[in-house]
Parts: sequence; C-alpha cells; structure tokens
Amino acid sequence: MKTLIINIKELLQVREENVLKVSGQEMKILPKLENAYLVIENNLIQDFGLMDKCPNENFDKVINASGRVVLPTWCDSHTHIVYSGNRVQEFVDRINGLSYEEIANRGGGILNSAKRVNEASEDIIYDESKARLEEIMKQGTGAVEIKSGYGLTVEGELKMLRVIKRLAQNYPIKIKSTFLGAHAFPTEFKENHSAYIDLIINEMLPKIAEENLADYIDAFLETGYFSVEETEKIMIAGKKYGLTPKIHVNQFTAIEGIKACVKHEALSVDHLEIVTDEDIEVLKNSKTMPVALPSCSYFISIPYTPARKMIEAGLPLALATDYNPGTTPSGNMNFVVATACIKMKMTPEEAVNAATINGAYAMGISETHGSITKGKSANLIITKPIVSYYQLPYEFGSNLIENVIIEGKII
Repeated sequence: MKTLIINIKELLQVREENVLKVSGQEMKILPKLENAYLVIENNLIQDFGLMDKCPNENFDKVINASGRVVLPTWCDSHTHIVYSGNRVQEFVDRINGLSYEEIANRGGGILNSAKRVNEASEDIIYDESKARLEEIMKQGTGAVEIKSGYGLTVEGELKMLRVIKRLAQNYPIKIKSTFLGAHAFPTEFKENHSAYIDLIINEMLPKIAEENLADYIDAFLETGYFSVEETEKIMIAGKKYGLTPKIHVNQFTAIEGIKACVKHEALSVDHLEIVTDEDIEVLKNSKTMPVALPSCSYFISIPYTPARKMIEAGLPLALATDYNPGTTPSGNMNFVVATACIKMKMTPEEAVNAATINGAYAMGISETHGSITKGKSANLIITKPIVSYYQLPYEFGSNLIENVIIEGKII
C-alpha cells in the first residue's frame, strides 16, 4: 500500500537527520515545509518534500491536504488509562474544599481506584480501557505509555499489566508499559512500608518479568508516599529485571528526588510542579527527560511546571497528559499543548516539540516516532483547513483534527 499526501499547507517537525530530543534554545525551532507532499509505504514515511518535486507515479491512495497542516501524532509519555470506574465524587469533594491529601486520608484517591480494580475482572477493565484508548487515538495520539499502579496487590498489578499487553496486541498505536506498584501504600501496609516494598521486589517483579509485562518501572516519590531511599530500592530492583526507571517526582515537594532519579539513570522524571535551582543543575547534561503534566495542574489547581525557567536553563522538556481517574480525567494532548502555551508560556514551537519528539524520547521510542523523518512510523495528524498551526493552541476548545493516520492507515 502506497499513499501520497499532496498540497500540504505546512508539514511540521521535518527532520532529515534522526534527532532523538531537543533541548533549550533548540526547542524554539520547529522545522517545517510549506506546500509539501509526503509518501507513505509499508506503514513508514518513505519520502517528503516540496510540491514542485512531487513524484509522478501511481499511488494506491492520494490525499489532498490543501489548506491543512500535517504533523506527527502526539507521543503521550505518561498515562494511567487502565482503570475501572471513575472518581467523580472526589471531583465534587475538591470543589467543596477538600485537599488531595484529605481525600486520600478518607480512603479516596489511589486507594479508591485500587479497590475498584481488584474487584473488577480483567475483561471489564479491558473493555473500559479500550474505549479510552480509542478516544485518545481519535484526538491525535499515536504513541502512549500506560502505567499500572491501581492494583497494589500481586494479582491486581498483574491484571492491569496484562490489560496493557492486550491493548498493545490489539491496537496499532505504539504502547509502552510501566509497572507502578509503588503508587501508594495499601492500608494494611501503612505502618509497615518495608513489607510492601519487599512484596514489590520479591513477588511482583519476578512475575512481571516472567510474563514480560513491563518496559519501565515507576514510583510516586513524594512526601507522604515513597521516600527517596524507598524509591532507590525500587529503581535498583527494577533495573535488575531490565526495567528502566520513569519516576513521579516533585509534584508537591522537592526532597532531592530528582538527584536520585538521575543517579539511577531514569529515562524521565514526571510532574515537576516544584523545581529548585539544584534540580535544574542536576538535570543538566543528564540523559533524563523532564516531563510536565499541565492538565493535572489545571484540574487540581496546583502550580504549573516552570517551563520557561527550565528551557532557558538549557533543559529539554516533554509534555504528557497524566490521564487518570482522579487528578486528570482527560487524555486530550491538544488541550495539553494549548495549556502549556497559555499557562506555562511555552511557544507553540516548544509545545509541539515537547509533545512529539521529546515525548517520544520520554518513552524510549524517538528512533521510530515523534518526527517527520524517512523510515519512521507513518503516524500523522491531518488538521482541518486552518490558517497556521498556531491555531491549534489558540482555539483550545475546538477539535481541529480532520484525520489521524497510525501505522500508515487512517483510523
């Protein structure tokens, strides 16, 4: 199957060389071609260029993108979309003045979702989760990382990871799986942290490795959750099974967690609503990608990641949704990009780079995803007719996507 897209108004994120990530001042540059074509063959980007060089041959399908912008699909490197039920009541509780901590202390939050996951069958969780996956694909996401973390028991965590594996087998979207057994301490381990960490290391991890259920390992490194020392134990154990760390850190407090993550070569550090000067220095010259989750800040009214400070210090930055039932019940990357521009003062160029190539890096797939590069996966967004790609964050409440192509096929 060979497809030709012609008359593309703007072809964004065009990179002849396979760049893995962009940092600092580079994030302000979004390479593009105007009045362009693109060729897809065998699910890959085979060729692209200006219309005056457009190949004159027979194609199985020709798409006229006149007046439209074409860009890589979003790479959402941080989600929790495998869960059961919802936490609508907690939404109302927060409106009525309860804090995140108060809701958690009443049995809400992560433990609420864990109860539902452990009560639901794998098939029920799969059916609920696939509906969310299909929705984000239609919204332009072509690669996604999905975490466990609402099981908090051996069987619950395995059940979630098996659902993620089934989704990866049944859908064309690229899916990376992260084991997040260290999301919260179950009630029975609240006063015995070491026993739960032993359960993660000695029972959960060997079974996950045996079934090849995860690519990465995560922990909620935060005051009141997992300490730096506890998280380090989990990172070390995960690496023994080939699981690279991707860690929740600095959502509410800065407790030198980022230093520990860089020390253990974490692929990404995610949230970062609170970032110190020392954290920025630690991240410089590391291979760790900082990931901001602006729709979480929007939904629960906490500070936004200080993107300007970080980018101006020379750091890279990725954007992701944090799609989860409690603090970000949305997987819409278009809204994330818009919110980054509106609330974090990122330029549209920086936000698109953060949501494509840097998002791909944060899930270990920037060799194959995240840019318009020959040989990469043909994962593309085709917008409706628009004046400029600036319109995407500007019209933050509108759906400006006309077609989404994943693995070379319109979905």
